[in-house]
Amino acid sequence: MTFTKESEFEAAVIHELRQRGWGDADVIKHPTEADLLANWKQILFENNRGIDRLNEVPLTDGEMQQIMEQINLLRTPLKLNGFINGKTVAITRDNPADTLHFGKEISLKIYDRHEIAAGQSRYQIVQQPHYARGDSLLNDRRGDLLLLINGMPVIHIELKKSGVAVSQAYNQIKKYSSEGIFSGLFSLVQIFVAMEPAEALYFANPGPDGKFNKDYAFHWADFNNEPINDWKSFTSSLLSIPMAHQLIGFYTVADESDGVLKVMRSYQYYAAHAISDKVAKTDWKNPNRLGGYIWHTTGSGKTMTSFKSAQLIANSKDADKVVFLLDRIELGTQTLDNYRNFAGDGNSVQATEYTGVLVKKLKSTDPADTLIVSSIQKMSRLKDEEDGLKAHDLDTMRAKRIVFIVDECHRSTFGYMLIDIKESFSGAVFFGFSGTPIHKENVRKDNTTSDVFGDELHRYSIADGIRDKNVLGFDPYQVLTYRDRDVRLAVALKKAKASTVADALADAAKKKVFNRYMNEVPMAGHRDSSGVYQTGIEDYLPNTQYNRAEHQNAVIEDIATNWDVLSQGSKFHAIFATSSIPEAIIYYRLMKATCPALKITALFDPNNDDDGGADPAFKTNGLVEIIKDYNTAYGQKFDLGSHANFKKDLAARLAHKVPYTRIEAEPSMRLDLLIVVNQMLTGFDSKWVNTLYLDKLLEFENIIQAFSRTNRLFGPDKPFGTIRYYRKPHTMKRNIEAAIKLYSGDKPIGLFADRLPMNLERMNASFAEITAIFNAASIPDFSKLPDDLTARAAFAKQFNQFSAILEAAKIQGFKWEKLVYEFGENPKTQVTLGISHHQYLTLLQRYKELGGGGGSGGESIPFEIDSHITEIDTGKIDTDYMNSRFEKYLKILQSGDEQAKEATLAELHRSFTSLSQDEQKIAEIFLHDIQRGDVQIDTNRTFRDYLADYQDKAKNQKIADLVDILGVDKSKLIVLMSTHVTEVSLNEYGRFDDLNATIDSKHPTLPPTQSYLLMLLA
Repeated sequence: MTFTKESEFEAAVIHELRQRGWGDADVIKHPTEADLLANWKQILFENNRGIDRLNEVPLTDGEMQQIMEQINLLRTPLKLNGFINGKTVAITRDNPADTLHFGKEISLKIYDRHEIAAGQSRYQIVQQPHYARGDSLLNDRRGDLLLLINGMPVIHIELKKSGVAVSQAYNQIKKYSSEGIFSGLFSLVQIFVAMEPAEALYFANPGPDGKFNKDYAFHWADFNNEPINDWKSFTSSLLSIPMAHQLIGFYTVADESDGVLKVMRSYQYYAAHAISDKVAKTDWKNPNRLGGYIWHTTGSGKTMTSFKSAQLIANSKDADKVVFLLDRIELGTQTLDNYRNFAGDGNSVQATEYTGVLVKKLKSTDPADTLIVSSIQKMSRLKDEEDGLKAHDLDTMRAKRIVFIVDECHRSTFGYMLIDIKESFSGAVFFGFSGTPIHKENVRKDNTTSDVFGDELHRYSIADGIRDKNVLGFDPYQVLTYRDRDVRLAVALKKAKASTVADALADAAKKKVFNRYMNEVPMAGHRDSSGVYQTGIEDYLPNTQYNRAEHQNAVIEDIATNWDVLSQGSKFHAIFATSSIPEAIIYYRLMKATCPALKITALFDPNNDDDGGADPAFKTNGLVEIIKDYNTAYGQKFDLGSHANFKKDLAARLAHKVPYTRIEAEPSMRLDLLIVVNQMLTGFDSKWVNTLYLDKLLEFENIIQAFSRTNRLFGPDKPFGTIRYYRKPHTMKRNIEAAIKLYSGDKPIGLFADRLPMNLERMNASFAEITAIFNAASIPDFSKLPDDLTARAAFAKQFNQFSAILEAAKIQGFKWEKLVYEFGENPKTQVTLGISHHQYLTLLQRYKELGGGGGSGGESIPFEIDSHITEIDTGKIDTDYMNSRFEKYLKILQSGDEQAKEATLAELHRSFTSLSQDEQKIAEIFLHDIQRGDVQIDTNRTFRDYLADYQDKAKNQKIADLVDILGVDKSKLIVLMSTHVTEVSLNEYGRFDDLNATIDSKHPTLPPTQSYLLMLLA
């Protein structure tokens, strides 16, 4: 359905809301904050009129002011979430008519998240609320819709008509927030919704101190992760009652770790609900019951999902204990901290540092001991006759309804420890979380994840995560350290039992075998249609083939050659996985020698016996060397006995976590490359890692886990995770394809980034669209922005897309110095980029000018401006090119050749397009002065030098004129002009008021309005 007017769309949304649980009360139209306070006051009275609370005596304005003072003190959505979900608010009665409670503190019920569409819960729609200006210089604002629960405004909805991007509604909310209108009663807003008929976004209120981040504005989806874009479906699924009530009460999370309110994504909601529903339906007397598992891809927020699942179970009292099991002891502290940060003051999360503490918590009947975090190692020790555990203690624990939630269950659940836990707690229910569950294709110990836990309860595969932009895609590369033909030849000669090619071809039997391996056998083995494995060329290669210096040096050379581009000048870090501990040590020493500028270290288990048959002394000496070098580089004092602390420190350094949160500003303290064998390839998260180098074979879940070390979101500098693999590259390519098929949930589209040839073609297509926009506006040289706002909006969208593709292409090897690229062999294909560097820089300058707005009256179209792009330095745009045209023009000017003069002048004019609009005007004035002979040219000065002189002269003249017109203080005016003020920021820190105060009272000009001053400053 199409809506040509926003008012029509607003009416349709209201109608749908009223059909979905918001229909009992009248719509409140055009209220002020005072009106809504009066409405809340009445609802509080009706819900608390009993003798033990308000005693049938209404609330006074003073009592409402007490509540508002608490709200203003809490201030942030995070703390106000606790206020709303705290059920009650305390006030001191100041109404003398209440003789029973006058002067005493009473507790008023404000909201009960369990009281959904029942009891005293009231649901109201507010249409076109009036928001008072956040500053006396700003405008009053009017929102579209507010949703009230029990009189409290908890959801704000901003609407746009058909054809207007949802980003404009998002930007409008962002603008309103920056103006401070979500304060007072409106600071209770927990969730924002930006919606147009064909798309909707929802996101948590970041609050007055928070930052809006588009990555955390989510699309709602159905159970199968298909996005719900249609406004009607979105409204009925997310904004209906009971869902909206639950969203505020159960599915917002106040995360104390970063001080922000978070709202669950749809897949997190479905997973948490699936687990809590399963527990609610559990027949605790059935000995054969199974829980189930959640398949959510790495990086999708499993910790929050598992916490919310545990919290729902604990709050519902459907279980006595919820134990979150970690498969590695060192993750316990991190997860415990995360849980406690999510829980806030609402739930207590218990640590279990020692087995005795764990036993005590499991036996306890205290409700505060319901949520427990422990390691699988510690829990597996709780069995008969172990650690002196008494049978009575076990019986006490077994008698409780225990739910186990197992993190990363693909790793931890196929060993003896889980078997021990299941035997000790046979009556418990187990749930698993994994991004890579075990299937029949990669079965372990004759068991799949379903066999161990039960049915899959919800799936959010890596393909879903990439599509939704919750994680990045991958850009994997085969790197051949041996030519395929050389490998084939070596295998063919060996199989033909020939010493040379001539020897093989001289005998018919040998020749047949030789030619088969040279021409028919594929490089990688495969299973035929009947399931029989057919051996490939690489299957015949011994591991020693990759222990040779020829291979290892080629790997090192590839890493070194690509380092600057892939790491973006060492901004990002990399992991290099090797096949054995001896190889890790060898590579470490090779890299030290060949890449001394890189800061590297290596990590492997010092107690691991599976070390590739290494000499123990070789391994120990390698460990000592690695730790000693690390200590020297970073001023540490680790030794073999504190290897665990060494690992913890380097992991924090690689992830920029405490105490290294600001390490990006200290290059000497950063770690460029970490060499590993198995460690850190699962469970380690760092958005600063963007590349994985692999000199080892991996399969199925191990591939997805290892690749996923590179796919955390960062920003435009990191469009994807890059993987370069060296060992048996054709076999590895086959393995990658099989892993992707298995773990993409049958939706592999989008997992791999477009390669350079495709990205060059996409850049050409995007540039063609941009060119069409400017040609339609009769600006073929891109010298200025189109006047039409919709054309500017289209340009902004296309240039954003072009810039994203450009960032990816740069990492893949694109350079502006080279515009023609050849790819492939027999035949080669050629791609020529259709945009020059000068044209790109010109468009970049136009893009930066979009921030200046445009249009008169009303709201200008809020363009999709990417701050990352606007921060690209254009101060030296094409300076060399412009100077060369200028020098050429000066020479021609002396020659008297009018035709040559005109041609060169046209060239110089074309070079001006990469200047800003103001600079272009000044450049024209300068040229006219030259032509009139008013400028004495100094050949040692550049065009930029003269341009800077003229700019300073123009600015000084403008300042003098403004001082003359307004009579203001010159120094304060210069400070104001240098801050590039806008309507919103004009009076920040009282700058405008301060400037006005300097006006000479005898000066004839009246104090200027802000709009008048902005016009003069323009």
